[in-house]
Amino acid sequence: MIFRFTQVYIIFLTCFFVFTGCERTHKVITDSMVSGAISPSSPDMESTPVKLVTFTNYPEGGKDAYIQWIASVASTLQAPEEIIRIRSYDNLDPSMRPDRMVEFEFANFIDMENYLNRPEIAAIFEEQLTYASDTTTHTFIELSDYAKEEAGDWKIKGVYLIDYLPGGKQAYLEWVASVSSILIGPDELKAIASYDNYYGESPHRLVTLEFASQADVDSYEQIEAVSAVGDELDTRTASWELHEFELRSDYINTGKM
Repeated sequence: MIFRFTQVYIIFLTCFFVFTGCERTHKVITDSMVSGAISPSSPDMESTPVKLVTFTNYPEGGKDAYIQWIASVASTLQAPEEIIRIRSYDNLDPSMRPDRMVEFEFANFIDMENYLNRPEIAAIFEEQLTYASDTTTHTFIELSDYAKEEAGDWKIKGVYLIDYLPGGKQAYLEWVASVSSILIGPDELKAIASYDNYYGESPHRLVTLEFASQADVDSYEQIEAVSAVGDELDTRTASWELHEFELRSDYINTGKM
């Protein structure tokens, strides 16, 4: 999993995660809330951290209006006690979609549900329809594949969206375990984390790599061993997509313990 930003493979075949400027495909954020009985193999509702990730496209010529609107509601979004952290990012490649990614972090599913059920929060996500051409939302739970996290708001975030081969999830995870030390070793990499889609939707897996600068990204991707790992992705996955995002300053909450 490396930053081959000049050769991004956009090969997702499922229509759930297609971003097009001419379509308005908004997945209402409350649809991602956990409801009903939880199976014995499901994460514990009260102890499993959860990350809600939204991918948004701006309408043509509508980015400034969207950002101005966000500025007017950001304090409301980050005020509730349930939310640990919010961070927003812009896609550095203007030719790629999504335009924007936002991460909402919660200590558990109960907190996420309570947050989304707040009337003022639900109203903001509904109002987003007015400012975005389309938005999709995914619920992710963190895995333990990697163990590197230097505290900080790092400027550049590489985001891999991965689908497992049919019946191939375990084989993929075993491969990751065999190469994780290669990926986390270089000093240029500040943090890495992996997540499973709680609902088994595409993308099945989210992997994020964080860097302090673009120079560090360039240096990291030139490491031969790291590059070799990235070259295996085509055969280890059903599909994968890579985006390079840059941190925005829309939200300033530093994280609640």
